[in-house]
This record gives sequence, structure tokens and C-alpha cells, in this order.
Amino acid sequence: MYSSMGLELGLSVVVGFLIGSWLDEWLDTKPWFLLVFGVSGIIAGYRSIFRLVKRVQADSDQEHDSPSSS
Repeated sequence: MYSSMGLELGLSVVVGFLIGSWLDEWLDTKPWFLLVFGVSGIIAGYRSIFRLVKRVQADSDQEHDSPSSS
């Protein structure tokens, strides 16, 4: 689970920059779409990591709060 965090952030950023670059080439609008989609990719990556961390913390809290069967 933890190893996917870095991969997810990296892929979000790369995909954002690739889409922006492709749109800039296609529409001849350099560098606007690259900037917009690059920033969007960064935000999406950090949002994804934030959700994953919240889920891990919730699982940890739930595991900690549950009574152990001894």
C-alpha cells in the first residue's frame, strides 16, 4: 500500500504534464495547457495521497479501538 503512494503521485504528475503538452502542441497554445494540467496533476496526486493516508489512519484507529479476543 505504501509503495503505491509514490507511484500514484508520480503518475498523476506525469499524465497531467503529458496531456498538457499534447494539447499545447495540438492547439499551439504553449505553455498554458502544460501549466494547467501539470498543476492539476500535482493536485490530484497529493489529493490521492491524502485520501490514502486518511484511510490508513482510519484502519489503524479501528484496529486500535477494537477489543482483542484473548
